[in-house]
Formats: sequence, C-alpha cells, structure tokens
Amino acid sequence: MADSGTDDLRHDRPEIGGSIRLVLAVALALVGAVVSLLLLGRDRADPWIIGLLTLLAVAGVFALFAYATGLLRFGLAEPRDELARRIVDSAAEGMSIVDPLGRVLYANPRYRDITGAASEDEVRPIERLFTSDPDASEAVYRLAQGVREGKALTEEVRIAGLPDQPARWLKLGARPAHSTRAGRAVVWTVSDLTRERERQESAFLELQHAIDYLDHAPAGFFSAAGGAIHYINATLVDWLGYDLAEFGPGGLSVADIVPGAAATLLTGMAPAPGGVRTEVIDLDLKRKNGQRLPVRLWHRVAFAADGTPGASRTLVVDRSHGDSQQDPLRAAEVRFARFFHNSPIAIAAIDGRGRIVRANAMFARLFGGPNSEAGRPIVRIFGEPAQAGFSEAAELALKGQTPPGPVDVVLDRESGRSARFYLSPVKDGEAEGEAAIVYAIETTEQRALEAQFAQSQKMQAVGQLAGGVAHDFNNVLTAIIGYSDLLLANSRPTDPSFQDVMQIKQNANRAAGLVRQLLAFSRRQTLRPQVLNLGDVMSDLSMLLRRLLGEMVKLEVKEGRDLWPVKADLNQFEQVIVNLAVNARDAMPDGGSLTIRTINVPASDAADYAEAGLPHADHVLVEVADTGSGIPADVIDKIFEPFFTTKEVGKGTGLGLSTVYGIVKQTGGTLQVESEPGRGSVFRVFLPRHVPEVVEIPVKAAEPEAPAKPADLTGRGTLLLVEDEEAVRAFAARALASRGYQVLEAGSGIEALEVMAEHGDEVKLVLSDVVMPEMDGPSLLKELRAANPDIKVIFMSGYAEEAFAKNLPQGAAFGFLPKPFTLKQLIETVKENIGRND
Repeated sequence: MADSGTDDLRHDRPEIGGSIRLVLAVALALVGAVVSLLLLGRDRADPWIIGLLTLLAVAGVFALFAYATGLLRFGLAEPRDELARRIVDSAAEGMSIVDPLGRVLYANPRYRDITGAASEDEVRPIERLFTSDPDASEAVYRLAQGVREGKALTEEVRIAGLPDQPARWLKLGARPAHSTRAGRAVVWTVSDLTRERERQESAFLELQHAIDYLDHAPAGFFSAAGGAIHYINATLVDWLGYDLAEFGPGGLSVADIVPGAAATLLTGMAPAPGGVRTEVIDLDLKRKNGQRLPVRLWHRVAFAADGTPGASRTLVVDRSHGDSQQDPLRAAEVRFARFFHNSPIAIAAIDGRGRIVRANAMFARLFGGPNSEAGRPIVRIFGEPAQAGFSEAAELALKGQTPPGPVDVVLDRESGRSARFYLSPVKDGEAEGEAAIVYAIETTEQRALEAQFAQSQKMQAVGQLAGGVAHDFNNVLTAIIGYSDLLLANSRPTDPSFQDVMQIKQNANRAAGLVRQLLAFSRRQTLRPQVLNLGDVMSDLSMLLRRLLGEMVKLEVKEGRDLWPVKADLNQFEQVIVNLAVNARDAMPDGGSLTIRTINVPASDAADYAEAGLPHADHVLVEVADTGSGIPADVIDKIFEPFFTTKEVGKGTGLGLSTVYGIVKQTGGTLQVESEPGRGSVFRVFLPRHVPEVVEIPVKAAEPEAPAKPADLTGRGTLLLVEDEEAVRAFAARALASRGYQVLEAGSGIEALEVMAEHGDEVKLVLSDVVMPEMDGPSLLKELRAANPDIKVIFMSGYAEEAFAKNLPQGAAFGFLPKPFTLKQLIETVKENIGRND
C-alpha cells in the first residue's frame, strides 16, 4: 500500500476534512459586517446589505455548481484512498501496518482471519504473535532486523499446532513503509501455505510410488542426455550387476554399458527439430563383470525446435531368457544382432534407390549417426567429389552385378579421412527392400602409414643419391685439394700464382663442407661420439647462439635438472642446434623469442610422443621453439629434403635441416617438428640415454691440444695404393713418392691382388679405397689377410667408418683416412700406421 495513504487507514470510518478556525473566522466576519451596517443607519446601509446578499448568493451558486461537478465535497474521503482501502481489504494475504512503537495502525480482514483476531481490538503485531514458537520467533527476528536495514524480506515458517489442531505453514514478509514523526512504519504480510504444502507432499508421495513402480518393473529403463546416464531403474541395474549408487551424478555413461561402436546408435540419432524419434534396436549391453546381455531397446528422443536432443527415454527388454530349442527363431535373431552390431566392419543394406535400409553400429560410428539413419541416401556420407566413383559401383550392385573391385573413397579432404567400400548384390532381399550390401573399412590410418612409408622411402632414396653424389664429388675434391697442396709446396708466397692456388684450395675446402652436409643427410659421415652432458654443452653454446641471433631475437635456455648423459659427436650436435637456431632467426625477421629446453624423457613418457615414433626407452629431449612465421602444411613434409628451401635465391643452400635430420638419425635419435603458420615452430630432438658398461667420464668439450713439434714426415718402404679414381691415385702416388716411399699402384681390388702376388713380401702397407668396381675395400682386406695376416691396411673413403666396418670380420684392425684429404693428412696417416710396426 502506498505510503501516502497510510494515515487515512488508521480508522474504519472516513475522516471529515476542513478547519474549525476557518469556519469561526467566516462567522465573525459576517457578524461584524451586519453590526457595522446597523450602525450606519437603514438608509445608508441598504445598498451595502443588498451588495452583501448578492455576494453571498453568488458564492452559494458557485458552491452548488462546484458540488454538482464534483469539484467540491463535504465530509467524504479522497477516492484514491478509498480505492486503496478496498484493494488492501480484498487482498488474499494478510496485511498490517505497525508503527515504530509496535502499535497496529491498520490490519485487513485476511490478517485478522489468519492470526485469529475476533475484533479490531484483539489484533496484535506479528512480532508478538509467535513468541512461544522458537523457529517462528527466529524468522520474525530476522525479518525485523532486515527492515531496520531498509530491506524487504520473506520467510516460510512452520507453526506447531495445538494437540487437537494440525501444524500450519505460513509465509511471513516485512518491508519498510513511510516515515512518521515517531520513526519508520513497517508493512507486515502473512500468507497461509498449509494447503499448498499438503498438495506438494501428496505429489511427492505419488512420485515416490511412481518411481518405486518403475524401479521394480519387469523391464529395464534408463534416461540419458549427452552420453551421460541421468536415471536408471533398479531392474536394469540388477541385470548389469552394478550398485545403484554408481549411477548418480557423474557416474556411468552410455558408453560404459553399451560396448564398442553400438553406443553411437543411441547417441547419434538424426535430429528431428520439434519432433520425437523412436527406434527399436537389438544389441548387447555390457555387464560389470564383462559378460554380454542381449537386449531389445525402445529408444525415444524428443528434439527441441533447433534440433537439440533432449533426454532419452529407453525401455530395455532382456532377451537372454528362454529356451533356444523351443524358440530357435528368437535365438537366431539374438545371434544375428550380436554379430551385426559387434562386427569391426561397417555394414549397411541399401534399397534399389541407394537409400540405407539398415546399418550396424560400426557404420554409425564411422560415418556419423545422422548420416547412417534408415531412409537416407548412402552417398550423403561422402563429399561431392567422391560420389561419382562410388555411384558407378553402386549401380552395378543394384543391377545384380558384382563390382570388379573395392572402391577407395576420400571422405573428408581436410581431415584426410578415407575408407574402402565393398559392394555385393542381394538377389533374395527384395521382400525386405534390400538390393545390395555395403561393407566399409576405414583406411585413414593405413593411408597415413603408407604416406609415412612413402616419405621414408623417398628420404632414403634421396639419401642414397646424395651419398653417391658426395662420394664421387669427394674424389674430385681430393684431387683438387691434393694438387693444390703440391703446387703450394713447390711455390713461394711471393710467386704470382700463389694466391690463385690458395683461392682454388679455399673454394675446394668450401665445397668439401657442402659434401659433408650431404653425407650427414645420408647418414654416412664420420662421427666421433663421446659422452656428453647436454647441460654443460648448452651453457657453452648459448654465448655463440646469442651472437648469431642478434639483438632482435631473445634467447631463453631452460636446462632440466640431473640430465642423463648422451653419446654423440660434440661438433655435430652443436651444428644441429646452430642450424635450428639460424632457421628460427630467419623465420623471425621482425624479432621474437627462441626457447631451448632440455629435459629427461623416461620410457614411461614415450607414449606422449607417439606421433614422433619415439622408441620405448629413456631419452634426453632438446626442444627448440620459436615465435616465428611457422611452416605451412604443404611445406612441412619437404623441409628435411636436401636443397629444398623457401628462402630467397642466394640466401640458403637447403642443406641446413637435411643436415640436422641426418646427424640426429645417425646418432640414433629421433626428430619431431610441430608448426602452425603464424604461431611459430617447435623442433624436438630426442637423444637416447647413454648407460655406460664401465665408468666413463662425461666429456664437456674437446680440450685444445698443445702445439705439436714439427714432425719428420719422410719415410721409406713399399706401399700399395689401390684407387679406381685415376686423379686421386696419381696425386697420392706422387705425394707419397715425394716423401721417400716406393709406391705400387692398382686401379681395382683384382689388380691389387695381382700386384700382391708379385710383390707381396715387399709391401708394408696397403692404402685402399672402399667403393671400387669388381671388388670393394672390405673384400680386398679379407683376401689380403688370408694370405698375409699381418699386412696393414688404410681405407680411404668419403663415408663414415661405420658404413663399411659391418662388412669386415669382427675385430679386424685397419686405419682410416676420410676424403677429401690434404697432402699433410695423407702423409701423417701413412707415417703413423707404418710407424706402429717399425
């Protein structure tokens, strides 16, 4: 009720408006006027009397007119106050207005009925009614406290009845009203909720009875939404062998009781906006002990107007009971449903127009529940480009002809999903509308493996080609570098041609560096592995990396604790990190950050890197992550190929990442790359943990050797030089002869055996190439050792020792001279090996 009308509701009868002082003033004025006129005399007073009467007459006429039009009322309350009173009096809830002193200013009839007041004199405020009831008095106190804080509150309380009266439920409310001279008044409301509570209790009892009936029904029942089971009756819980408590919020899901792909039949129904779909499904449920329970489901789902599915209503009938001998048809139906839905092959039957008649669970899982619904054209599960090839095979099958072979279809080009379809005609299925059976097997993973295998073969083929090119090029470079050394040995720095020869040698050495990169990619370079502590290595390398990256790229090195030792070539490992860092710098022309992280990866965590093909063993991970431009998806499969580069012409050889790939693989490690355009790239290098058989001291870095004293490189004795490359053989023979050796030459392994047959007793050392026609170096060594076990052999090769050592007898001793070699390296190697026997 409005605050402005509160004062007018203090009494039952309306108050008459007006002012007694104003009435007295008017009366005295009239008396004074009459007395004044009498004193003037009749003759002189007549005009005044006539004027006064005229004035009174006009005032009376005006008052009558105002009263008739309603502008003037006598002794009546304002209409809006009367309307407020009627509204309050007819309210369904009791209402009272209490002043700050606790006196009831007004109470409507409903308030008197609820509180039991027989007359107005017996009306008491809410705060004094329930003092004997602890619960009610506490609620009233909270309401009064809220009103003092200017809040409007309500509470429901239970009022205990007398021994012969039932308890009552009341809803109490309080809100602040207008302010008076004594303070702020309070409007209290009270409603009787007893009947409403009784109806609620009756409805709850009825619901309990309904749940009890449903729980112990002779059929199972459950309700699910979003794959989660929200309700399941006790009958079905008993059949499945579970505890009913396991099906509470966050309990089991549909996938827990429906095995395999069959759950898709329940969770993947085609939407029917604003409608209801009901399907009958035969499948097996999974008991808690793993056994199967054959059932028939009546699965009903209601959909919202936008197609969003609501909670399902699923009735479950146990089909495991009954004697199969007495009902063989039912037993056969159960077996068929089990085979049909548990098959790992997707199966669907189509009618003469290519529409799906029925499909099994695997078909629904592979191609989406809505797309596998009965009545839908089967070609909808493909994209438009793939429909043509399948349609041709389907037409043959629908005509009763068997297609010549399977049909491979790309289901989604973006995700790379693919499947292989087999179609067979059905000649006796016309009664059921079946014209052909479609069998499908997803080949996505198989195609991915085939692509990886093809990429691996491609990389291997490219590696073999790169290794072959590097081998032949090494022979050419050996001759160029060797003859350059001979010219330099016979020239003085003041000679005009000295600088030209130096330029030839420097460019030959530069070309030799490129060849080493090719050999690194083909995994045939020479490695000098040693036990490394990657924490120390990264600490030493960080200064070099900061100079390489420049000021615009921020370098952050995060070293793991207690890193395991690894065995790798220190120089080659540093080259791996430098190449990755330089590539990252080039991918961040506007600056960015490069993070290098090292951490142990135990065998138990190898599964987290399954995509990289990481073996189940302990590894040390070196992760190089940048914030650069990233690598596009169409490029990432080619980045490790030699001479492939995305840089501008003249700014890259395309051998950086191919070198990284070869070094990591040759070390026995694993390489993984992840990249997203615009978000940078992450290269992960996994090196196997080194577990020494004996105690080995980890090598931090190669200590610089003390300057060696000039050695005497001259020698004597007879050497056999076996080399199929004539230029290399001529240079080596001339260089050795100039140092005092007698050199016998052979262009192949067969020629070498002939020379040994003639001069075998004179030859002290055989200097042989590895890759030669007719007979290679390892085969020559076997033949030589068979005739002369003590003969010393030095192999010359551009490949690493490991590339051909496996073809030698176990424990065979030999020297090794990697190509391309200089004149000094050739002489020192020969001198060292001959000196061991002398």
